[in-house]
Amino acid sequence: MLDSSEIIALCRAEHGDPYAVLGMHTEGDGSVWVRSLQPGALSVAVIDAKTGRAVADLEHRQIEGVEGFFEGLMPRRRNHFAYRLRIEWPTGVQETDDPYRFWTVLGEMDVWLLAEGSHLRPFERLGAHLREIDGVAGTAFAVWAPNAQRVSVVGDFNSWDGRRHPMRLRSECGVWEIFIPGVTAGAHYKFEIRSRDGYLLPLKADPYGFAAEMRPSTASTVVDLPLPVEPASMPAGDQLDAPMSVYEVHLGSWRRADDGGFPDWQRIIDTLIPYVVDLGFTHLELLPISEHPFDGSWGYQPLGLYSPTARFGPPSGFRAFVEACHVAGLHVIIDWVPAHFPTDEHGLGRFDGTALFEHEDPREGMHQDWGTMIYNFGRREVSNFLIGNALFWIERYGIDGLRVDAVASMLYRDYSRSEGQWLPNIYGGRENLEAVAFLRRVNEVLGQEHPGASTHAEESTAWPMVSRPPEMGGLGFHYKWNMGWMHDVLDYMTRDPVHRKYHHNQMSFGMMYAFNENFILPLSHDEVVYGKGSLLSKMAGDYWQKFANLRSLYAFMWAHPGKKLLFMGGEIGQWNEWNHDISLDWNLLEFPLHAGIRDLIRDLNGVYRSNPALHQVDFEPAGFEWIAADDAECSVYAFVRWTRDHSRALLYVGNFTPVVRHGYRIGVPMPGLYRERINTDSHHYGGSNVGNGLEPLWAEQVAAHGRDWSLNLTLPPLGGLYLEWVP
Repeated sequence: MLDSSEIIALCRAEHGDPYAVLGMHTEGDGSVWVRSLQPGALSVAVIDAKTGRAVADLEHRQIEGVEGFFEGLMPRRRNHFAYRLRIEWPTGVQETDDPYRFWTVLGEMDVWLLAEGSHLRPFERLGAHLREIDGVAGTAFAVWAPNAQRVSVVGDFNSWDGRRHPMRLRSECGVWEIFIPGVTAGAHYKFEIRSRDGYLLPLKADPYGFAAEMRPSTASTVVDLPLPVEPASMPAGDQLDAPMSVYEVHLGSWRRADDGGFPDWQRIIDTLIPYVVDLGFTHLELLPISEHPFDGSWGYQPLGLYSPTARFGPPSGFRAFVEACHVAGLHVIIDWVPAHFPTDEHGLGRFDGTALFEHEDPREGMHQDWGTMIYNFGRREVSNFLIGNALFWIERYGIDGLRVDAVASMLYRDYSRSEGQWLPNIYGGRENLEAVAFLRRVNEVLGQEHPGASTHAEESTAWPMVSRPPEMGGLGFHYKWNMGWMHDVLDYMTRDPVHRKYHHNQMSFGMMYAFNENFILPLSHDEVVYGKGSLLSKMAGDYWQKFANLRSLYAFMWAHPGKKLLFMGGEIGQWNEWNHDISLDWNLLEFPLHAGIRDLIRDLNGVYRSNPALHQVDFEPAGFEWIAADDAECSVYAFVRWTRDHSRALLYVGNFTPVVRHGYRIGVPMPGLYRERINTDSHHYGGSNVGNGLEPLWAEQVAAHGRDWSLNLTLPPLGGLYLEWVP
């Protein structure tokens, strides 16, 4: 019979190796015993699973005030056999399979790869997986907690009692595992962890949980791991010459449900997708959809990296949404947050009682700006957790790209830190070498495993070669957000046109570095929150001029080299600053000036997609030619966009003053016909309808701007023109 000290440890949930004593065991004399811990049970009997007959009643051993431990000798049995337990509870009788008759969940190769920190897809083994073992259906649980004294699965299937399902430690890799028969999809669970110094930690959600309860509840939910999705067919490198017009969306506030709550995935499919397709965007970018406890973080403080948020329904709904986007011709990008995680007690912080996912030293492990924790990128298991997550979204949900948030905060050890509040790297520098290695590695893995997927860096500093391959010394992203362009252009547009001539280079300076990276021009959510006002409210001038300025800004942006990104609401001229708790002000579209902004965006996207001169050569000087960059007095800019073979061209001319400029001569590089495709001052968009008419314009052999040929134009007030060259 089992020693009383071990029984006490089991009943107090302090035993470090429950599989050594629970279940069926052969003793030295060849006898077969079964031991089971069932707190609250009245009796336990062993049933032969093959015949259904009772084999033995187990003795209830109560020692020193603890109860619930049952054990017994299997008479006339010398070999192990499949069995079930018949348990009598005060409320009735239950027959169930014993979790402790099933041996290992993880295979030896899995254990080896997890121990090495090189398992590319750790989500296939860790977390909760619906499985069938020896014909018995249940759920296999596995969690990495190498410094724990004891780990148990608790859930609504065992009264959240940590004594009932303590796990086995695979000491080679620090992973605890158990197969629990009868646990089905929809079950809620957490991990109860006792630290190595004996303290019981707050219940922890599963780091690899594939679904979660709706906040404020925080348990993980057992669901099927989604089946793999057919990978994207176009290599990301080939997308550099394709149009990319991104509509950035916060799903919780784009359009609320009729009752003011969150819409479900079907409603989002029915409303968002056709709207975005109608406006001509090529990509949808979603603010983080990973599970997060606080609505006000907009998803940027996630704790369930492997779980689509429950706010909009089950994970299957999100997968259906992505599939519907693809059917409609839309690519889907999600914001991905490997830079930090919040300190909520059910999350990753001090997961097993130690700094497991984060750094122990707050000078490395805490973000000063957000009060969040920084991943320990130098720890292989942590890096693998994150790289596996990147693969997870692409492979299991069909995501086309990841936009990596707050890259600058990852690259620098002194990010937002004063002197003495950060630790230098091994060479004494401020660069976070471990984060650099991690970013390169995740981009390498995605490039090898899924060349059709793209990665986008929100990086706000001058770190070199963000969008260059790791083998060249770059970070390996396909695109980088052009934050400098965004700040300069918005600052210019807020200025009174009278003063713009003194700041003329703010609009042209971006071309000094436009080809250093593969840039996306972002007018993102960050520009319309925290007192910054909406894009429309930022614009200088009176009511009419604000709309004219915004239209002119969009025309400049869509013509400028670089892919495009616009946050929701910008396309309808939202007056109010974005509020994540309510819908956009859709009623504004009842007013012609707001509807005109929307119609302009639709037409800009149409021209952008149909004319390869606007997108084919975005990242090389060959696709761009200044015509007028120095007319500060008139605040006029003009340039040409070319296709690679110079067979197509589009001339952009922008007048950023409210003065109509008649007879303004613009040099052009080629003779021939020029057809007006966009005039932001058209009455169709709410403008004053000043321009050059609908008839095509012939270039004249009159020298201007250093060219032999030119056009004699009327420039509308605060307006932008697109003139398409017809060979």
